[in-house]
Formats: sequence, C-alpha cells, structure tokens
Amino acid sequence: MGNLGIKRLVLDVLKPHRPITPELADTLAKLPGVEGVNISLIEVDADTENVKITIEGSSLDYKLIRQELEKLGASIHSIDQVVAGKVLVEEVKTYQD
Repeated sequence: MGNLGIKRLVLDVLKPHRPITPELADTLAKLPGVEGVNISLIEVDADTENVKITIEGSSLDYKLIRQELEKLGASIHSIDQVVAGKVLVEEVKTYQD
C-alpha cells in the first residue's frame, strides 16, 4: 500500500463543520507519506462544507487518506487530479484551452 508512486491528489470533499479545517489539515498532514496539505473552502451551508483538498507527498496512500476522511465524517465527491511517477508533472495549457 502507498507504493503506487502517487505524488499529488486533488480531492473534492464534503465535510461536516467539525473538525474545523485547520484540524482536518493537521490530521491529514500527519499521515504516512504526506508532505503537505492545502484545503480551500468552496461552499458552505447549514450542515456541511465543500472543500478542495490538495495533498502532496513522496508516496501517498489513497486508501488510507479516504479512510481517515471517512472517520472524520467527510466523503470524497470526486478525485479531480492525480499525479504519479518520479516527478510532479504540471498540467500544460494548449491552444485548445
């Protein structure tokens, strides 16, 4: 597990108001293989928050990350980006974009 070479995950997540975002970021940052976490608030309603979570690391374990989010009452709506391999490959704009 975690040996897939995943370097970045961008997740669209629905979470309850608790834990608050800084606590969620700190919890995810402590997982094995995670070197950095960025959480951006997209939308908030009476009971939940929709957030974009970007996680980078040397070898991310998606299953472990998903399990941790679910333990905290959050659910992944979509996996918006995955970067894997020896280096981080950034998306390149083309004339069609």
